[in-house]
Amino acid sequence: MIEVVLYTKPGCCLCDTVKAQLNKLRAMQPFGLREVNILEDSDAYARFHEEIPVAFIDGRKAFKYHLDEKAFLRRLKSPPAQEEKPEHGS
Repeated sequence: MIEVVLYTKPGCCLCDTVKAQLNKLRAMQPFGLREVNILEDSDAYARFHEEIPVAFIDGRKAFKYHLDEKAFLRRLKSPPAQEEKPEHGS
């Protein structure tokens, strides 16, 4: 399953909006979603404190600040060919 990691922090209205969008989109196209609170992760804070919300799809930065839902769904359905990963355990 595709994994989306969303870097956020409490009290961020942009983060709340993006979280709601992602939860809605999961009903259309299933994906794993993991939220990282940058205030609890010093490495994440150092990297993203001025970019939140920021999301990665399978380890590749997908967007920051705002989510274009159509573009996000396209990226989920059509990962770049050079990004294909070998399947393990199949």
